[in-house]
Amino acid sequence: MTKIKCTVAYDGSRFHGYQVQPGKRTVQSEIQAALARMHHGQLVKIVASGRTDAGVHAHGQVFHFETPLRVPEDRWAVALNSLLPDDIYIRQAEAVADQFHARYDVKKKEYRYRLLVRAEPDLFRRAFTTHIKQPLDLDAMNQAAEAIIGTHDFSCFCAANTEVNDKVRTIYHLSVQQEKDDETVIRVVGSGFLYQMVRIITGTLLDVGTHKLDPNQVAVIIAGRDRQAASATAPPQGLTLWQVTY
Repeated sequence: MTKIKCTVAYDGSRFHGYQVQPGKRTVQSEIQAALARMHHGQLVKIVASGRTDAGVHAHGQVFHFETPLRVPEDRWAVALNSLLPDDIYIRQAEAVADQFHARYDVKKKEYRYRLLVRAEPDLFRRAFTTHIKQPLDLDAMNQAAEAIIGTHDFSCFCAANTEVNDKVRTIYHLSVQQEKDDETVIRVVGSGFLYQMVRIITGTLLDVGTHKLDPNQVAVIIAGRDRQAASATAPPQGLTLWQVTY
């Protein structure tokens, strides 16, 4: 058996998230269907670095699978892309050591959240940005971001229905930068992320940026470990899993 590591991009707009769900179109089910065609109908399970929610995109999601097929390493991406729908694209495929694990070996993940900041919406960017009508105070948002960087119990930035007990994570980088005249990007790099953590951080930074929340309050919110004290969860479509580092 050979273990193959793949880096995959996908447009999450028409998926019910990454993970297989009965009767629903998901990223995992589409990739596994393509692999089954290559393996004469046999199920080949893939293991990813983590899940993404419905509507969330990926530029550099990573998964692995094991196969008995003797396909040249440089042909795996070509073969899979010929069988996958046009909203999934295998960017790279390579053989890796048997010990490699796409989830447990992750060192860092980077997410990017893209905001369209202008009075009117843009129908042609609505699937990949979240529309914010009023200007944002980027200085205040970056001041608040400083309180989030570091190792903390991030219970306040975790969806209430999670089953994870250990909510300590490390954020290595968090910044808010303007790109183009009307787009702003929130970039966050961390050791790992809780369920909906990036979207709740984004919602909180947006409240700071629109002066609904003082940036000094963010440290207090983190210390309180109360989800109700943080802001609403930002919509999914602005979010992209950008890169996974091993």
